Amino acid sequence: MSLGDRWLKAAYDDAAWLRALRPLEALYRWVVERRRAAYAHGRRTAWHAGVPVIVVGNVTLGGTGKSPLVAWLARHLAEQGWRPGIVARGYGGKAGQAGYPLRVTAQTPSEHSGDEPRMLARQTGLPVVVDPDRPRGARALLELGCDILLSDDGLQHLALGRDIELVVVDGKRGFGNARCLPAGPLREPLSRLARVDAMLVNGEPSFTPPVDAWVFRLVPTHWRPLQEGEPAALEPLPFDGPVHAVAGIGHPQRFFATLAALGVDATPHAFPDHHRFTAQDLAFDDGLPVVMTAKDAEKCASLGLGNAWVLEVEAEPPGDFAAWLDRRLAELR
Repeated sequence: MSLGDRWLKAAYDDAAWLRALRPLEALYRWVVERRRAAYAHGRRTAWHAGVPVIVVGNVTLGGTGKSPLVAWLARHLAEQGWRPGIVARGYGGKAGQAGYPLRVTAQTPSEHSGDEPRMLARQTGLPVVVDPDRPRGARALLELGCDILLSDDGLQHLALGRDIELVVVDGKRGFGNARCLPAGPLREPLSRLARVDAMLVNGEPSFTPPVDAWVFRLVPTHWRPLQEGEPAALEPLPFDGPVHAVAGIGHPQRFFATLAALGVDATPHAFPDHHRFTAQDLAFDDGLPVVMTAKDAEKCASLGLGNAWVLEVEAEPPGDFAAWLDRRLAELR
């Protein structure tokens, strides 16, 4: 477990030693509030796209299931007749000579785009652009003909104006000790939730949500080989016996629990979020299959693993959330 993973676990477990960091937390909260006030009072100006912008983000560090929800939103919007595009920061990627804004496809090297944008491009087939400058990335999507934008992990990127804010929370871990960085896992104080349009909780919450929330699930859909080949149904399993399970995501235990529920006999191997895998990381030298998340597959596809499988999952929000979203968007047309 890396130092960062140890700190994150302590933040969610409310470890006593984090109390020593509360003076730094106060400074962090002051900086966050000062930045928010600058946009609210016009000292900084957000750029508005002229089309609806939906921001999907977190108030916590660590995985919440946000990316599958973004993929669901993109597909749902397309089904409703919109022409959606996704703009993202591209965490972990550097565009290099390609430069920003970078149009992402399933063939874009993950070291240029980051893992999540490439996954979203592959899963949705819709325009995806990464750019640290969100307004510039949004303008690139408008030039591609998009008439509605999804800003992935954009809650704290206030330079891009937004019409709808959605915050995603992990149902099991919730808000940890409810403290802001570095004394806890919060990017912003919980009071921020009063200003978002909707909160979605991934899985039945083990806590009482501070605002009304919709509960959604991540549902496994099928297996696919990491290399070329035909997808396989969840049952029967496309491999025999035990496997090695690798996960370089924000909350790897969720993936391991999903495998157990599917009856997979897996030896878990947790890596830091956005870990850039090497062949040595996956050299287990026993011939057993390797299974991984779709996000990790974007970085492992070029490693030449011949006996590796990817578990694809989809977000499944409740019908009343979809109806609420469609009503809100009808007001914006």
